[in-house]
Amino acid sequence: MIHFVGAGPGAPDLITLRGAKLLARAGMVIYAGSLVNSELLNGTPEGCEIYNSASMTLDEVIEKMADADRRGLDVVRLHTGDPSIYGAIREQIDRLKALDVAYDITPGVSSFCAAAAAAEAEYTLPSVSQTLIITRMEGRTPVPPGEKLASLASHRASMALFLSSGLMEETCAALMQGGYAPDTPAAVVYKASWPEQKVLRGAVSTIAAMAAESGVRNTALILVGRFLGDDYELSKLYDDSFSHSFRKASQ
Repeated sequence: MIHFVGAGPGAPDLITLRGAKLLARAGMVIYAGSLVNSELLNGTPEGCEIYNSASMTLDEVIEKMADADRRGLDVVRLHTGDPSIYGAIREQIDRLKALDVAYDITPGVSSFCAAAAAAEAEYTLPSVSQTLIITRMEGRTPVPPGEKLASLASHRASMALFLSSGLMEETCAALMQGGYAPDTPAAVVYKASWPEQKVLRGAVSTIAAMAAESGVRNTALILVGRFLGDDYELSKLYDDSFSHSFRKASQ
């Protein structure tokens, strides 16, 4: 059996209980070494075969999985964060299906969640934003025409940008071109939940320079939106003048 497991954003204790149990009985682990915290490998049993996929091709990864399955080993394919977000799992799953190799998927804590925690932020503040856009700046990997960053920026919703910190100036220019005002709050969260975590706060017009000055060029998320500001309305859920199925209004 092949288990696709979300490793979480970095801190070893942010993997799920299910993911940790799968690691504890794995016969083979193939992990994304460029992003996954290697401390997680301490939870594998003695004799577990471990491979770093950072230096492997898709064919090589599938070959290792298929070989382990033939030998009756449980394989953990350890992906950073949650494997459903920029995890490249679909291409692996389709190949496993063609080989009739069984698999399952264990979700993980995504770095966009850890970044919000680091920034002490709530993406969906009442009267500010009820929408979170998870996206990336176009680089060597293209994006569909309807998902250009400037187009998505026109919504001025809360936004979390993956894989874009190496293109900070271009990213911020596209955000302002699309509709975010230059003074829109922005943050760069470097290695959320890791010991070296760093949070930079500024505005769309200033955050690129701040990141450059701090030497942040990769493994960082860019957060953009008024949710990072201080103006918002209280939620209706706990409003004493608001009735719902569990509580009657007291006013």
